[in-house]
Amino acid sequence: MSLHALPKIVASDYQPHALHGADRAWAETNCYIDVWIEVLHAQGLNPLACLSMVFANDFDGDQWTFYKPPHEDLFALYGIDVQELNVWRGLLSNAGIQLGRGRLVLTETDSFYLPDTAGTDYRSNHVKTTIAIQEIDLENRKLGYFHNSSYHELQGEDFVETFRLDKPHDPAFMPLFAEFVRLDHVQPRTDAELAAISLPLLRKYLARRPRNNPVSLFQPVFLRDVEQLKEEGMAAYHAYAFACLRQLGAGFSLGAHYLRWLQQHQPLQLDVAASEFDAISELTKTLLLKTARAVMGKKAVDLSPLLEQLATHWQQGMDALDRSLARSLTKQ
Repeated sequence: MSLHALPKIVASDYQPHALHGADRAWAETNCYIDVWIEVLHAQGLNPLACLSMVFANDFDGDQWTFYKPPHEDLFALYGIDVQELNVWRGLLSNAGIQLGRGRLVLTETDSFYLPDTAGTDYRSNHVKTTIAIQEIDLENRKLGYFHNSSYHELQGEDFVETFRLDKPHDPAFMPLFAEFVRLDHVQPRTDAELAAISLPLLRKYLARRPRNNPVSLFQPVFLRDVEQLKEEGMAAYHAYAFACLRQLGAGFSLGAHYLRWLQQHQPLQLDVAASEFDAISELTKTLLLKTARAVMGKKAVDLSPLLEQLATHWQQGMDALDRSLARSLTKQ
């Protein structure tokens, strides 16, 4: 017998949300927001409505904001209640109890045992990531889970290692963070209803955005970091690219998608701002590739013009967004 929070999902039949489509600028953003996009999509809920938090993204000194949909936003938009799960009995036992009550479980885990990361981390690198557990089949040692851009299954040894069944009382192991997701108050809403709730959230995150242009602050740090990466090599580059460049580019790509969706359901003109944030996404992809070549070739490359363009697009996008929202207030 298997336990599952949602109606049973067959991994081979699962169709990811359009935000994870083949034509998307960034195949993945970060593990947490990608999981939520698919968790919401699997319930017929529109994940676009919860993306306004990206406009508060900042350069935090050594990385760009690892943005997540705040729990209060998920409840306001969809009626989803997220609480921390105390894995005092062990992840398998506690997760099984929650699934039996119709609750999904989000947990940090090791990509080393996730077969969907084949070609990157699977059986190659120990990397922390977040999955959403949807189904546990204890008899067949099979797990169904959301991760990154889709829904997947694992079994056998990967199941044993994910739940540490061969090391149940290891005093040297610190349990990873986990949450359970209550779905009993979920309230499906139309896009128009979601947009009406989401617009105040957008204003909230714009009020929290950096006071100074974060790309301008990022530029001198980035240029120094590139020189250091030339010495450290490609492994360090990949970690840096994820922490900095992917969060910058993919975050504002999501922001552009969000603005175009919001414009369809609210009397706002957001095309100009969306185009500026799309430009950040595209230029960051270019910067990603040029940085990789600079690190591999250890040659001097002037990346300053790209950073200056990125800073200009951030400022112009925020200014356009401010103007649009100000006009909407004067019409009320």
